[in-house]
Amino acid sequence: MTPVAAGAATPAGTLVRARRRPTALVAGLVAIALALAVMCAVSLLVGSGDVPLHDVVQGVFSPDRGIRGQLVVQEVRIPRTLAGLLAGVALGLAGTVMQGIARNPLADPGLLGVNSGAAVTVVFAISVLSLTEPSQYIWFGFLGACVAATVVYGVGSLGRDGATPVKLALSGAATTAILGSLTNAMLLTDSRTFDQFRFWQVGALGGREPDVLWQALPFIATGAVLALLLGPSLNALALGDDIARGLGQRTVAVRLVCAVCVVLLCGAATAVAGPIGFVGLAVPHAARLVTGPDYKWILPYSALLAPTVLLFADVVGRVVARPGEVQAGVVTAALGAIPFVLLVRRRKTVEL
Repeated sequence: MTPVAAGAATPAGTLVRARRRPTALVAGLVAIALALAVMCAVSLLVGSGDVPLHDVVQGVFSPDRGIRGQLVVQEVRIPRTLAGLLAGVALGLAGTVMQGIARNPLADPGLLGVNSGAAVTVVFAISVLSLTEPSQYIWFGFLGACVAATVVYGVGSLGRDGATPVKLALSGAATTAILGSLTNAMLLTDSRTFDQFRFWQVGALGGREPDVLWQALPFIATGAVLALLLGPSLNALALGDDIARGLGQRTVAVRLVCAVCVVLLCGAATAVAGPIGFVGLAVPHAARLVTGPDYKWILPYSALLAPTVLLFADVVGRVVARPGEVQAGVVTAALGAIPFVLLVRRRKTVEL
């Protein structure tokens, strides 16, 4: 028997696992979907201020904007919950796809320079273009994320072997370092820009206008559909490029589609919530504990589990520092570090 790391996928192993436990895996998806529904309800009910249950219900279904509690639900809590859903789905799927194409269990959306690209363009928009509203400059973040990821993939594709995991990681690290230095240079020379940027940089769900969510929805929906269709291809890539090509996969085309998918998801998630860490990194590992190495199951599990985790972190941030609040990005980092270390230490093997 040959032990295989849990992050890897093999056709035999995945088929055996899928045939052995399809009912249990579907039941797990249903359970996570119910947990997500509960967290959405909690996100509407709980906040830094007290809103009666009656006003929450009325604020969702038939709001009277003359009543403060119902106005808070309609203008603050509903957009915040929707932002958590959209950003969570995007981050969960993007992290899973990144770990699949990079064959690296520590890969996250930042590997393609998404966060650094978004950061440098947001700083540019605030400092040079004098944009002050998040609804204005967050789309510069989306543009920067797309451009940075395109550059990283282009550099990583140079040479005979194309975009190998090692070359993608190296080009991503180099691009992140360069863009990070540019960002710091602009921030050090403009204190006003730093004051605005630091609130965006930590990652947050609050203060997002509904128009931004509607604009991000097509990008996230397109990226999510692409990601969910990539399960079989990611299973093949996990075996290595030579075996994947032997199985009929066009590895260059698959990686290109994966890169487009990650850019759409990460760019839109960054536009909605800023650069939130640990969700895209840790959630796929948690999904693997239940599903095993089959990306056909890991992807839908991550799509449901990530927004559940993100909304939970946002709710915790609202109640731990009343009447103020802690931003969701800070909470995900604090809550995600210890469980992620435990997940890494407990990585299991499956026998073929």
